Amino acid sequence: MGTNGGTKRLQLSAPSQPPQKINVQKFAESRTGELESLHSIVGNRLEGDFRSRRSKRRRTTSFNSKAAKRRRKVQGRNLDDEKKKNKNDNENISIPRRIRRRAQMRINPEEGFSVSQDGTKRLRTHVWYAKRFTMTKLWGYYLPLGLHGSGRGSRALLKWFRNAVLIHDASYNVAVQLEGPEGSLLSILSTVLVPSPSVCPGDVSNSVISGAIYDYAVLHHIGAPVSKPIAPVTYMWRPCSLRNRDGDDASINGLGSMKPEITESRSSFRQLWVWIHASAFDEGYGALKFACEKEMEEKDILIHCFSREGQLAKLEVMGSKAFELLQKALPVTWISEDSQQVEKHSVAEADNGSQLRKNCVLQNEDHISSKAMLSLSVMDPRTITKKGMIPNVPGNEIGEHTGIAEISDRCKESFPLSSEPGSNGTLTSRNLWDASSGVIPPVEESILCKEKHELQKKFFFLDGPTSTEVQCSRCCPTMLLKDKNKEGLAIGWSVVLPLSWVRAFWVPLVSKGAHAIGLREKHWVACEVGLPCFPSDFPDCNAYSSLKATEAVASNLKEELHPLSTRPLRVPILPPWDSVRVTLNRLLTTVGDPIICREGKHDDSNSTSNMDSASCDARLHGHCTSLDSFVARTSSLLTNFLNEVKGDHLLLFPRIANKKKSFSKVAKDESKLGQGQNGITNIIWNRKLCFLRVLLRAYKEGSFEEGAVICAPRPTDISLWTLSSVNIEGGLQIPQSAVTSYFKEESSGKWELQMPEDTTASESHRMPVGFVTTGFVRGSKKPMAEAFCEAVLLAHLRKEQWDDPEVKRRKKEIYVLVRNLRSTAYRLALATIVLEHQVEDVEFL
Repeated sequence: MGTNGGTKRLQLSAPSQPPQKINVQKFAESRTGELESLHSIVGNRLEGDFRSRRSKRRRTTSFNSKAAKRRRKVQGRNLDDEKKKNKNDNENISIPRRIRRRAQMRINPEEGFSVSQDGTKRLRTHVWYAKRFTMTKLWGYYLPLGLHGSGRGSRALLKWFRNAVLIHDASYNVAVQLEGPEGSLLSILSTVLVPSPSVCPGDVSNSVISGAIYDYAVLHHIGAPVSKPIAPVTYMWRPCSLRNRDGDDASINGLGSMKPEITESRSSFRQLWVWIHASAFDEGYGALKFACEKEMEEKDILIHCFSREGQLAKLEVMGSKAFELLQKALPVTWISEDSQQVEKHSVAEADNGSQLRKNCVLQNEDHISSKAMLSLSVMDPRTITKKGMIPNVPGNEIGEHTGIAEISDRCKESFPLSSEPGSNGTLTSRNLWDASSGVIPPVEESILCKEKHELQKKFFFLDGPTSTEVQCSRCCPTMLLKDKNKEGLAIGWSVVLPLSWVRAFWVPLVSKGAHAIGLREKHWVACEVGLPCFPSDFPDCNAYSSLKATEAVASNLKEELHPLSTRPLRVPILPPWDSVRVTLNRLLTTVGDPIICREGKHDDSNSTSNMDSASCDARLHGHCTSLDSFVARTSSLLTNFLNEVKGDHLLLFPRIANKKKSFSKVAKDESKLGQGQNGITNIIWNRKLCFLRVLLRAYKEGSFEEGAVICAPRPTDISLWTLSSVNIEGGLQIPQSAVTSYFKEESSGKWELQMPEDTTASESHRMPVGFVTTGFVRGSKKPMAEAFCEAVLLAHLRKEQWDDPEVKRRKKEIYVLVRNLRSTAYRLALATIVLEHQVEDVEFL
């Protein structure tokens, strides 16, 4: 509309905001007519009967307000009577177990586990697990065995692993912290770890010692590698400060990743973590303490060795989308200066390391190197909204749309970089290495609910928010460990955090899509990716024997519940590994060369010069006083064994992973094959058995169970499956009577191999060369079993199969026969030796 001064704009008045307080009584009086009309409509529909319908009632009387009031009155009267009685008698009121346990589980102390009356510890996630999983008492803890049911569900689990996320509370693993001079710590590790950090390749060793990455090893008693193994461990050094290196900034290699270079002296003070499984913690902790005491006596120095049990926890997040879940659930506000392997492609683009760590928020998993250690500071995951923003907390100035960068500055203000003790004696550092003196626990759930309620009241302009001042933290020091990928499958990440923060992380991770698993499901995942699971796949450790003894007792009790007519066939739960010695003895006797029947006395110097002649027939039935055997988990150990028995000509290739020469070229190398024309006729056996971990795949059909026996096939047995012209219905089988007598249990409880006397049974009898420790997982696209076989016998089988004139192509796999202990049928399988594809076999899950 035109005017003399030009166009005139319309003036719109801003809408008035609603009042902050509403008088409910006046609000209802002003709308009396509306309420009455609504009441009349509802009354007409219900025909004036506002009572609850009888069909809608539940079986309990909770709907009846009169009955509920009556019960409360009776309970209150009884409590009053008991109070008066106890007051007169000076006695305490006996609280029901349900109420006592609920209050006990709700407590979230800074350290330690809740303990039952018999001393069994409970995880911080015990209540959550106990409602959904079958719990078992194992290794001093109540642990989740698996989902309810008969132990099935592996097909859905593997689908979750490939397409979703799995999570497991591994807080039963305990970290042992070592503190002292770097040179002394390296000396201790060289006596108890295999492989030792000092024998690793140069770049890998520098990366591990500098704290850029962590590594795996097998913990032995002092005197490794000759001493007895205890358990596989994960060890990590506290990262060296970037200020202690040459130059102002970290060196960057040509690939764009930070290459750690150790410039500190070997006498510098360092810290080290060694993570040990709960089943071998006492034995492993004792071995580390003994090694430290010996080092202190020899060098007159001070080394601290103490346990972090009850202080640190570990959550294992596995699956193809594990990193996406961590990005969604964990609002990272700061990456510590200790983290060296972060965003390796972004490091080359950044001007300096400090600017990188200030802005890095876990954007790309591919930019993080394998086995990396990321020290992070994470906001409380429970405070994240659906939009990924931090809600406004009463008493703070963080708005609903506050970004991560602003929250990072607030977090740094509340958690300074210096690890100076606070007023209450706890450390305010964001580093887990300095958290042994205490970490501020998270905000309680009741306080968070109250704060959310205050926010809702503020949104409706009701009462103003009330400030709640509590001695709690909203930032948590965390460490992320990236697991190595295996055969194209992303195993996942491990989240190390204070024990008091487990509940604060567990529920948000599960609510955002993670599927919780127990021990059984974790074992399935390990078999799917081809990794051993401790202690099930470590037969040379005491924890394995203890576990099998426990399983044997439980199996016997379960069998006794069945009548004699329906009891299953009794089989050994602990595989009789001594029976493999019978096979090797029988093979050496068949060859008939006097030099191979010598049995040397084993000594610590690994010398084979002093040999005492002995008859192989004397030990044909395997009556040995002790099992003198070991498992070679590194190529160097296997090479030393072959040199000790003069078996360089055996068809085993432990160093093939270090060579550029392919296996096909090695198989065609006639010079190597010419050395082994006599097979094992030139070895000097000193009664020591060397077992190798192998991966088994069925040739055409068959499913291998845990405890199945692996047998040596004859050349004619293989043709039953490989040649189409030779086809016998049912394959190779043994009589049903031979199944029950293959292994016989003695009065002492030990199982022994029995040689058949019947001619018919002898023709189908095959000698054992090893046993399956982990069977097939149902639902796997490529079913695979894990087993251990004797090295010399594997070399002999490979020679027989390569010398067969009907073999057109020499395979790297070895044909073996596998028979489940309760079955009569043999199945042909292909065995792959792990050490022929990788230098070390110490990684585990």
